[in-house]
Amino acid sequence: MIPFYKPNVSRSSRLESTLLKLAVVFLFILALEITIAPAVRLRSWDVSFRWQHWIGWLIWYVSFAIFYWVLNHKIPEHDPYILPIAAVLSGWGLLTVWRLNESYGLRQSVWLATGLLACLIILQKKDVLAFLQRYKYFWLICGLSLTALTFIVGTYPSGEGPHLWLSWAGLFIQPSEPLKLLLIIYLAAYLADQQFSTTQNLLRSVLPTVILISIAFVMLVAQRDLGTASIFILIYFTVLYFSTGKRRVLLLGAFLAGGAALIGYQLFEIIRSRMDSWINPWLDPSGKSYQIVQSIIAVAAGGLFGRGVGLGSPGLIPVAQSDYIFSAIIEETGLVGALALISLYCLFAGRGLQIALRSTTLYKRYLSAGITAYFIIQTCIIAGGNLRIFPLTGVTLPLVSYGGSSLLTSLLACLLLLLISSDSDEEPYPLTSPRPFLFIGSAMLGMLLIVSLSIGYWAIIQADTLVNRTDNARRSIDDYYVQRGTIKDRNHIALVTTTGEPGEYQRQVVYPLLGPVIGYTNLTYGQAGLEASLDGYLRGISANSGLDVWINHILYGQPPAGSDIVLNIDLNLQKTADTLLGNHHGAVVLMNAESGGVLVMASHPSFDPNQLEQNWEKWIDDPDYPLVNRATQINYPVNSVLGPALYTEAMEQKKLPELPSSLVEKIAVDGGSLKWECTSNKPITLWPEAISNGCPGAVDALYRSMDISSIKYLLSKIGLDQAPSIPVPVAPAENDLLGVKDGADIQNMSIKATPLQMAAFASTISAKGQLPSPRLTLSLELKDGKKVAFTSALPTSAFSSETAQRTAYTLSINNFPIWKTSARVYQNGGFFAWFIGGTTSNWQGSPLAVAVLLEEDNPALAEEIGISLLETIVKPPSQQE
Repeated sequence: MIPFYKPNVSRSSRLESTLLKLAVVFLFILALEITIAPAVRLRSWDVSFRWQHWIGWLIWYVSFAIFYWVLNHKIPEHDPYILPIAAVLSGWGLLTVWRLNESYGLRQSVWLATGLLACLIILQKKDVLAFLQRYKYFWLICGLSLTALTFIVGTYPSGEGPHLWLSWAGLFIQPSEPLKLLLIIYLAAYLADQQFSTTQNLLRSVLPTVILISIAFVMLVAQRDLGTASIFILIYFTVLYFSTGKRRVLLLGAFLAGGAALIGYQLFEIIRSRMDSWINPWLDPSGKSYQIVQSIIAVAAGGLFGRGVGLGSPGLIPVAQSDYIFSAIIEETGLVGALALISLYCLFAGRGLQIALRSTTLYKRYLSAGITAYFIIQTCIIAGGNLRIFPLTGVTLPLVSYGGSSLLTSLLACLLLLLISSDSDEEPYPLTSPRPFLFIGSAMLGMLLIVSLSIGYWAIIQADTLVNRTDNARRSIDDYYVQRGTIKDRNHIALVTTTGEPGEYQRQVVYPLLGPVIGYTNLTYGQAGLEASLDGYLRGISANSGLDVWINHILYGQPPAGSDIVLNIDLNLQKTADTLLGNHHGAVVLMNAESGGVLVMASHPSFDPNQLEQNWEKWIDDPDYPLVNRATQINYPVNSVLGPALYTEAMEQKKLPELPSSLVEKIAVDGGSLKWECTSNKPITLWPEAISNGCPGAVDALYRSMDISSIKYLLSKIGLDQAPSIPVPVAPAENDLLGVKDGADIQNMSIKATPLQMAAFASTISAKGQLPSPRLTLSLELKDGKKVAFTSALPTSAFSSETAQRTAYTLSINNFPIWKTSARVYQNGGFFAWFIGGTTSNWQGSPLAVAVLLEEDNPALAEEIGISLLETIVKPPSQQE
């Protein structure tokens, strides 16, 4: 016997045979892709291939081949589409379950064989449909009794969860699954005997069904099986509409379903939680909304053609083999695969309704129409839940999802359709009006169309936004298989590199003290710092051609190898700054004042990205905030350290006031006062000395000599009115001068800035009045050896060249080519220390600017750190200690 082939058969049988052969080829290719997926992912044949799922494929093949052969001998005249559709859907689902979890795959294979065996046994019986019709009450009562039994001896297969299953000899059965089919059988048999000529007849006739449905609904709600309960309502009113043809029935069903949802929202936490997650999943994407967020990210990751069978990461979605198998399939087969899957359900809907219209009795018509509606309603509910069209209900995707009870019920339902379709040669039962079937058919196809459009929305329109989310762990998983670009300093010394072999790649930060700047990329904790902002380049997305990215996505489900990034950071200078800063809390930024290149960016305390897994909980709870980059993410008060800007502006406007007699300020604190002094105890009689030592009285006099609009304009000229554009997290500009009146003293000025902003401002003094745009990245090194320089905004003029050079000269240290200002600033009951400085025009090299912030009242140390760092560059090696 050749499976799926039978000589001398009708055209419909040949069609069925051809379709089943195509199903065999399709699922063979699918199984083959799962087998070679490890080789594709690792881009090497020296791997362990996956073979276990071939057990499932073989069970599927043999089971359907035997069933097909028996079916064509018992009832040769049957619909040629139902069996191929059931074969493809169940096989596709089976291989997906194997791909996700081999243990579940083996169980699903056993259930598939068991379900088809049950169908074979039923095929041997005569008048099965009449037997079901005759004992309609018995079957429904049996289903209700089994469901009620779960209240007493119910269990949950995984241990913790709702007790919706019955266990026997190691097998688990969920009675609510066959109860759906038994409900349809009961309704079809009962309603076929009723007459609905008047409203009174209608109410009297449906009353018994209302009572039984209400009993089933109450039991399901009591079990918290809300998904099945909602399907019961929809099935009931749909079958009732088929039999009555009155649309008010559908309106009543919609009203009751809406009311039940509203009441459930008020009474049950699980409904409230799912509704809230549905309405706005972004409020808690890592908590209550984790499943739905990961589901739509999976759809987005699939894109148009998918990541490839066996190459995606659908296992990131909890319960992917059951509740979220639809999203799991889309991730690996894309929009194309999803549309193919939906097309099968569309074809099933069309054939099911055609079987209903050609049925020879009312009972068979209602039964086939009810089964069709049950399939499509449940498909739309679960697919819509995966795509955020509806709240998730926790039901299964017919024939596809993992679940023995569901698979068995779906196979039996398909068998009933096949049995009904075998009467196609007889005269159909007279059709009073085709309207209910056309309306429901259109509604079902309309819902499947909405599902398709929703897939397109997430997979195409919103794909980039979702895939680039920091909680998309697929990017970190790709880093295990594709070499991520190296981050280097300006001298091409590796700061961050990738070590290990494909499949086991690990990110290694060579200089951990740069942790707050470099950041991290981690499967569990996402991304931060440069690893996050430069992710597109480092993972090969942004620097490669769209064609190259697309080819790698199609072939491997991965991006191409990443490009290297060269920073402006000078590792030797960075080490010097970190050594000088030591265990003190603060930040140091050193810049090329002309180009804006950031040569040093130190933030202490720091953290080691290599130890993220071991220390995450400790670091996020640490009051010293080691994960924060103090150089860019914290705004510190800068009032008195802005002396050089105010001084330069006053000279430029030729409005320098008299140096006040008192250079000290007093700050009222808790009924007392604090003395705000200069950073030097030496007598100060000249403006340059007062500015160089951050004397608050002198700076206050400069503030008072300017109106508020002039101060705001000055802040904009030196770059303190907006956060710098640089590829690390930055704090927004924080200069609140609202309500401050002209002539206000320094204590009323709420002016804050980050150390990076202050280094940029210091550059205006060192670079002859020009404000540069800070640059942390220098160039991009492509895999073909080409180098591409990163561009930045051109410098803007803050002061005239002459005035800026004059300020630098007057603030210089004993005619040495370094100028400086140190200052205290007050915040929250204490003082912080600032130092800003740079080179003068006497320095022959590139102009430099530095900013040092210490979260302690130690301006002498801040000055020592800043000057020592500048001297490392400015002093000849022979003069350095």
